[in-house]
Amino acid sequence: MSTDPRTRSLSETCAERGPDRPLHTKGGGPDYVEKSLAAAAEPFKGISTDGTIIPGLFGIQKTDVSTQPIREAAEAFLGSLNPAQRAKTLFAIDTDQWRKWSNIHPTLMRHGTPLFEMNDTQRDQAFALLRESLSKEGFEEALNIMHLNETVLEMTGRLAEYGEDLYWLSIMGEPSATDPWGWQWDGHHLIINYFVLGDQVVVTPTFLGAEPVHATLGKYTGLRIFKDDENRGLTLARTLSDTQRTKTVLAPETSGTDFTTAFRDNLVLDYAGIRYDELTSVQHDLLLNLVAYHVARMRNGHAQLKIEEVKEHLKDTYFCWMGGMADDSTFYYRVQSPVIIVEFDHQRGIAFREKTKPYKDHIHVIVRTPNGYGSTISTAITQNQFDTVMSEAVEVTHLCPI
Repeated sequence: MSTDPRTRSLSETCAERGPDRPLHTKGGGPDYVEKSLAAAAEPFKGISTDGTIIPGLFGIQKTDVSTQPIREAAEAFLGSLNPAQRAKTLFAIDTDQWRKWSNIHPTLMRHGTPLFEMNDTQRDQAFALLRESLSKEGFEEALNIMHLNETVLEMTGRLAEYGEDLYWLSIMGEPSATDPWGWQWDGHHLIINYFVLGDQVVVTPTFLGAEPVHATLGKYTGLRIFKDDENRGLTLARTLSDTQRTKTVLAPETSGTDFTTAFRDNLVLDYAGIRYDELTSVQHDLLLNLVAYHVARMRNGHAQLKIEEVKEHLKDTYFCWMGGMADDSTFYYRVQSPVIIVEFDHQRGIAFREKTKPYKDHIHVIVRTPNGYGSTISTAITQNQFDTVMSEAVEVTHLCPI
């Protein structure tokens, strides 16, 4: 078992509950599964502002940021699985399972191998893949989210619904130095889609959340997440002049609605709020730092490349807000450009249904890449084409993105 006390604690929970732990396999609202599968079956187009995808935004390129440690970690994880586990964990690169992730806590449409069915070695390898793929901060945040899912269990006693062991790992495509492949971590409040082609990665859609965001009891007492997500958004919002606020603030209260959540891959979401060039230089820095904070969950080298991409589209970047700006306010904010969407929102109670309005102890954070660029690049790319593209940075058509 890992010597890391954070993953060791989680692994001990998994071993204690074992593969026969109860699962809650109902819920999600009327016809949730049917509607979700129908949405996932629609031909992928991508999130856009008006239904039209902007062409030429993304291409294959050399990054000179090695993905070898990620590939080796994935190979080690797959190598640790028995044949039955491998069969249900490894999917084709163009599988529609990419699009069947779901944030809600019932065990619906999960795929891959769950942590509670792995042995200690397999879990160590799974955590190693997560660790190698993300920044130090990104990895720790992922663990914190899983830990807080344990806190919900301690608060509610609903073992079938919650727990830090209820997360599934899938591998899409054989890990390769040349061919496209990726992985997906899927469970309540923690979904990471991670695509790799050569030394290039795409880490969207990413869905993060917690209820509660602050553990006041149980084994993780004192744990608190998403405070910086809140504070950085508030800091920017509070610098707005009255004139700027009339453009930025869309509603006096947040409704607790995520626009770009699961099964909304083809959403039409127009720009809203204030445009980058209507902000001051100080606000420019605050906005870019806010985006950089969210992007920094990626490994440093790839995060820097993403920020450079964001900078190329600042003139078409918008910031909007719903809700108050006091310390105790609940609110929603979104940063949207042709190459990134970041959503932050306080939510109503789900584990605690008595919280009928958005409250501070339930938060969602979503990062999306709009305009059709997802995690599966055309499977028609042959090895020769890939070599040519990597040397000439030729743009290609992206198919079946996540």
